[in-house]
Amino acid sequence: MPITAFDAARARAHFPQLTADHAFLDNAAGSFTPEHTHRAILAHLQDLGSVNAGMGHPHGDRVLDLKTRARAATATFLNAHPNEVALGPSSTALAFRLAGAFARLWGPGDEIIISELEHEANASPWRELERQGLKVHLWRARTPDMTLHVEDLRPLLNARTRLLAVTAASNTLGVTPPVREAIQVAHEVGAWTVIDDVHGAAHHLPDVRAWNADFVTFSPYKVFAPHLGAMYIRGELLAQLPVPKLSFMADDNISKIEHGTAPYASLAGWLGALDYLRDLSGHDALTRAALGEVYAAADAHERALTDRVLSGLRDLPHVTLYGPQTTEGRVATFAMRVQGLTPHETALKLAQRGVSVAAGHFYAVLPMTRLGLMPDGVVRASLAHYNTHDDITRLLDGLAALA
Repeated sequence: MPITAFDAARARAHFPQLTADHAFLDNAAGSFTPEHTHRAILAHLQDLGSVNAGMGHPHGDRVLDLKTRARAATATFLNAHPNEVALGPSSTALAFRLAGAFARLWGPGDEIIISELEHEANASPWRELERQGLKVHLWRARTPDMTLHVEDLRPLLNARTRLLAVTAASNTLGVTPPVREAIQVAHEVGAWTVIDDVHGAAHHLPDVRAWNADFVTFSPYKVFAPHLGAMYIRGELLAQLPVPKLSFMADDNISKIEHGTAPYASLAGWLGALDYLRDLSGHDALTRAALGEVYAAADAHERALTDRVLSGLRDLPHVTLYGPQTTEGRVATFAMRVQGLTPHETALKLAQRGVSVAAGHFYAVLPMTRLGLMPDGVVRASLAHYNTHDDITRLLDGLAALA
């Protein structure tokens, strides 16, 4: 039956890493993986080992079919066409490959805009283009909540703007910028847009068509899969991108950006993770409708947990929360500092109480610099749909004990 309400206990039963006596709250760095993922990887390795694709024999044909199915399933996840989806070792690696194409297209006089919320995977590749003579502008966030506003973006855009880079969700502060509106105003001056959905994809189902995005990256390993990166490239742009590539690759083939042999076992695991989401939905097939239902139910569950965290933090005067103070305009990721302790010290003390959080800047150099929190960064607690109210109680009790 289709899912009507999210059952966290049912979801947790698929994750052998989760235990009742420990709260794992570092999901922004990488999620745990369900049994569906484990079985898919093991089956692939047992049946096909490290056989490569398309070698003119049955085993190679099966590996090629795996890659085709992984590309098609990722396209379903993104609401894209399979030939618009590249799969590689990481989103960062794919972004730098795309930057190689941009370096051949643009030069002095051209401009790029990067939002101040960016993780370096959606900043450093484009700042590399300064070596080509491009000028980089910063779309500043508004303090104290570090939110982005389109009216602050408009004055930065002009006929020389070639690219706007903005995240769909801050991996450190949890802020969710107005992506669709930002894309619209960038397109008004003819600029392309690259959206970092690495953090957002774990919380909200991506829809590249609804965004009207040009390029989107995300990381399946933050959506219950093995370490893997993915990139969407709008179909009509693919052939005109002079990506450094193997000589025999066609200009209109998405494989040109997938350098080297594919991580086939990881592709199998990603298919397993998507099958887990399909299983939760109660549908027999992986469709946008099935994914939409499970994401909607999970979002309601996460919002309830978020409200609990925010309410509990308001009662802890020795804890400072950075980013939005309400459930609006954010996902379930919380950046904080505890008075009298460094972030690393706080994380160690919470770990002793059975709470796993992270400490550092998490490559979010721009927002951490704006807030004056470099180099130590913050304590980050980040939730996934398998977290529970018991996890929140353990987190808040642990923070209260640090007063």
